[in-house]
Amino acid sequence: MRARRSWPVRAILVLMMVLALATTAFAADPTEESGTKMIECPDCGAVGVVLSEDCEAVPCGTCEGTGYIQSPSQFYNTAMSLLPPVIAIALALITKEVYSSLFIGILVGGLLYSNFSFEGTILHVFSDGIVASLSDSYNVGILIFLVILGTMVCLMNKAGGSAAFGRWAQKNIKTRAGAQLASIVLGCLIFIDDYFNCLTVGSVMRPITDKHNVSRAKLAYLIDATAAPICIIAPISSWAAAVAGFAEEGQGLNLFIRAIPYNFYALLTIVMMIGLVVMNVDFGPMGKFEKNAQEKGDLFSGSNPYAMLDEEIDESKGTVMDLVLPIVVLVICCVVGMIYSGGFFSGESFIDAFSNSDASVGLMLGSAFGLVFAFLYYFVRKSMTFKEMMGCIPEGFKAMVPAILILTFAWSLKGMTDSLGAKYFVRDFVRTSATGVQMLLPVIVFVIGCLLAFATGTSWGTFGILIPIVQNVFSMDNPLAIICISACMAGAVCGDHCSPISDTTIMASAGAQCDHVNHVSTQLPYAISCAVISGLSYIVAGLLASSGLPGILALPVGVVLTLGFLFYMKKRQNA
Repeated sequence: MRARRSWPVRAILVLMMVLALATTAFAADPTEESGTKMIECPDCGAVGVVLSEDCEAVPCGTCEGTGYIQSPSQFYNTAMSLLPPVIAIALALITKEVYSSLFIGILVGGLLYSNFSFEGTILHVFSDGIVASLSDSYNVGILIFLVILGTMVCLMNKAGGSAAFGRWAQKNIKTRAGAQLASIVLGCLIFIDDYFNCLTVGSVMRPITDKHNVSRAKLAYLIDATAAPICIIAPISSWAAAVAGFAEEGQGLNLFIRAIPYNFYALLTIVMMIGLVVMNVDFGPMGKFEKNAQEKGDLFSGSNPYAMLDEEIDESKGTVMDLVLPIVVLVICCVVGMIYSGGFFSGESFIDAFSNSDASVGLMLGSAFGLVFAFLYYFVRKSMTFKEMMGCIPEGFKAMVPAILILTFAWSLKGMTDSLGAKYFVRDFVRTSATGVQMLLPVIVFVIGCLLAFATGTSWGTFGILIPIVQNVFSMDNPLAIICISACMAGAVCGDHCSPISDTTIMASAGAQCDHVNHVSTQLPYAISCAVISGLSYIVAGLLASSGLPGILALPVGVVLTLGFLFYMKKRQNA
């Protein structure tokens, strides 16, 4: 039984090792020169000049004005550049301990970058890795948003809002399936940003799913599966803005909308979620967690990493509005913050403002105003004293420490792979190996997108690498072009969905207050099953488009395969 359950993990590791170790070192730098070891000069960048003491432009003494110098690492743009994330992910899945696994991956990245120099490794790991990730303004904004969300959750708990909402839900949502479907619907409605989705849906739905003995691992899956997969098919979202930014000028939003029907992974994930709930089927490790929750009332099947929030709270006080109103105001403030960061109040249209928005700035500012409203609301309601409200700030921070630590290490690991030129290695691999079999190019792009996003933990970075390549390979008049663009997005979302070092996966664990490794291990069989069906759908779509038939016919094929798979698993479960 244990061997049978571990096959998805083994399959991923084998695929990652084949890509990382069995492929020759195709490499490309920003100048498109294959096999180069060149990186941007830290003195002059791509400009090619630096300023002298008298502020005159002079050629850079390091690169002589070319804009590029040779990387100090002999492993730059080689297969070894993928080794740090492979090691981190493998250790996390084997040891079930995420902090040390991520740090070992970071350490391996430092060793490779410094050519195994002790001093160089230490400096690169801490200065260029951990410190750089924590000093990045975008990352700091996300961390502030996390802390504010943790504080608001603590406030809602102490005010009795969460308990009141749980009592209301117990009366109005009668079944476990209803609680899970409500989580899915709420996740689909909050499509603005995946970070905001994860934490908001978790805060609202935890009391409801807890009352109906839905395991925290199942809630984390539902949150994660309605975060990135929903955002990637929502035209008004931070993800749409990111994709539009990577596309050729003037094609962004139009390209995104045309690609939605071919985003098989996102669409089939929604089908699978609803099918799992309606048919009451669970398989793999999730089956054990759900069984413990239903039969023993054990929501965690182990320790609760967020137990510090489970304080003695008077459940007799509070109303439903003590939870709902702060959340509604938070949503409104975050939307306003997003369009503000995109220049809406400086004359930009709503669509343009959303397309140009900065999720970090918008969510940080919006959540800050939402927190101020919560303080004023609970003060007027006399739900708690001023001292108790102030005490929720450090409590909220402590509640988010696990997520903050994992995010910091994940960002640092991404910095290691970037410094080793992993993205250029993968980019050139796609260019040299995938263009020869055009009808199979959608599934090839999908698989490479999955592996790249899984290894790096970033879907947006995967978009940036693969979408320009597809646009260079195809004219946008070619039917395969849109299918391949969708395959880029679907693969990126799939890899991001599966990866233990993805910030969205980490946020889903935090939103459900579930152990991160448990969330990853229970989610993998579901995500991989959907990925396999999506891959088959892309094969069908490529064959149809190459034959002059509508590629969209592959979508109903994927839906039928998904439902057929669930019926098969249900039959096995009953047996």
